[in-house]
Amino acid sequence: MNILEKIILQKRIEIAALDAPILRRAAESSPVPRDFLSAIKRQRFFSRPSLIAELKRASPSKGILASHLDLFQVADIYAQNGAAAISVLTDEKFFMGKLETLHDLRFTRNSILPLLRKDFIIDEAQVYESRANGADAILLIAAALIDDKLFASLHACAINLGLTVLVEVHDEAETERALKLQDVKLIGINNRNLATFEVSLETTERLRPMIPAEIGVVAESGIFSAQDVERLAIINIDAILVGEALVTSNDIPAKVSELAGINVQSS
Repeated sequence: MNILEKIILQKRIEIAALDAPILRRAAESSPVPRDFLSAIKRQRFFSRPSLIAELKRASPSKGILASHLDLFQVADIYAQNGAAAISVLTDEKFFMGKLETLHDLRFTRNSILPLLRKDFIIDEAQVYESRANGADAILLIAAALIDDKLFASLHACAINLGLTVLVEVHDEAETERALKLQDVKLIGINNRNLATFEVSLETTERLRPMIPAEIGVVAESGIFSAQDVERLAIINIDAILVGEALVTSNDIPAKVSELAGINVQSS
């Protein structure tokens, strides 16, 4: 059993404890999601990808990255130094995340940046849960949704709730599946090979030509420097999603500014 299969198995256990009807009512009565897509496409006019800065404590491939960080303080740093949006990892068992972080950022801390819930969403109850807890966007991972009917259903459910959907792909076959989704607006290309965990920006360079210009494209994983961002800008990537390079930096404000392409003094 590979790591993705282990994660999906854990998600099924977590989903069994959710009350979908209650979560749906909570979602429908929660504040209207903000326009995540417009926020991250805004900097395209400046010929550089926008930065979706991720709050990330750990990952299965790298282990613990930054367990000591005050994530709310880091979120403020992201907002003050040029990030266009924030990605919040909410998986607890494998990534040391918490759904409460997303909820508090939206409703207690009043984050000025739109929020992406990054998790392994395989059931409508999780989509309702996402909006109810303040998400403006959610991640749907093609590799975790091998049933095309379920894939399409979850995508439609999220759109009907006003959420932006970032559809994540890793290869040509997944990209073709993503492009068949009705009203798909945003595709994320993950540069990490799920089988080997090797990371290469060549994945984005290879898959980008498959995606029509009217669909937003986000490059994920393996982005650590301004040179990496410049490489992706050349092929018209709308946004980059970065976690590890930020949370492990000795100077997070400076690293955010570097990857966002904005000259902001670190503090």
